[in-house]
Amino acid sequence: MYAIANNISSPEAPSTRLWMPERVLFTPAALEEPYGQQILSRVQSLNLPIEELARNRLTGLRGESDRDTYNIAKRTLAVVTAPPSSFKLSPIPPSADWQFHIAEGCPAHCQYCYLAGSLSGPPVIRVFANLPQILENLAAYEGSDATSFEVSCYTDPLGIEHLTGSLAECIRYFGTRTNGYLRWVSKFDAVDELLDLPHNGHTRCRISVNADPVSRRFEGGTASVASRLQALRRLALPRSSGGGGYPVGLVIAPIMSIEDWETHYTRLLDSISEALDFDCDLTFELISHRFTPGSKEVLQTWYPQSKLDMDEETRTVKRNKFGGTKYVYDTDTMKTLRRFFEGEITKRFPQGRILYWT
Repeated sequence: MYAIANNISSPEAPSTRLWMPERVLFTPAALEEPYGQQILSRVQSLNLPIEELARNRLTGLRGESDRDTYNIAKRTLAVVTAPPSSFKLSPIPPSADWQFHIAEGCPAHCQYCYLAGSLSGPPVIRVFANLPQILENLAAYEGSDATSFEVSCYTDPLGIEHLTGSLAECIRYFGTRTNGYLRWVSKFDAVDELLDLPHNGHTRCRISVNADPVSRRFEGGTASVASRLQALRRLALPRSSGGGGYPVGLVIAPIMSIEDWETHYTRLLDSISEALDFDCDLTFELISHRFTPGSKEVLQTWYPQSKLDMDEETRTVKRNKFGGTKYVYDTDTMKTLRRFFEGEITKRFPQGRILYWT
């Protein structure tokens, strides 16, 4: 079994944006796990209210309306154990070869949230206490060539790191692997405790960014884009310059065809250039805005006053191989957006790699 370091660190410096739950729930199964006890110690050191549940079931998360339920759940951290089904990994192209989960749910309030409709029940942030078993299970999926593992499909791991320490343990684990590589992405900025970890170049740290009008209007509860870029800079700087020496990346998402989009995204790319004004191992992932009928319904209950454009009449229907439906921008809009981003990124970051456009 992969051994977890008994390393309960103090939380990040107060200048970073840290989410503090109003309730922290522990199931009996989570408290039986040694790593669950480490999370308990972290939470106790922050003087957060703790409830030890009588059963391995989360209750008391529903309010009188969907909006009440959302508010209750998003203020709650639940420490549970990952179910057996989570140990059977699924591929996650184009992001990575495989996805695995150390938590489900996110403390941010993004009005376009991709998790809407993907996870069942109230959007409580669930953290998995059986982390050593989760990491040990990954070896069976590591191939003879480089194999990538995405850990941020169902959560923002950095947004809860000060409460769990789980992302650091993942980085340490992949630093010991021969062919396994970790990928994570965040809209938060508390990276200081990650800088000195023995990652061995096997973790790519990515920050999700967007144009200022999109970030300010639709990304509640997150660090500012400027703070995120400074965090990425610290992660990418060489160890000799006080940084983490990590391979890094930008996830520009969701790209929106807003008014004056070219001007706003040009400013974003200018900011990225200023933050990464040195040679580093850099990638870009470009994701245009899309939504499903299910996610639209959920998001409209979560954010009833949102001005997010989800008008099906102005979109093109895209179907996947399982019959699911997504609404994406029309072909001409997609081509125009893609041409702009690929051209500007290639011009500004000749050493950077664009991994995909979608």
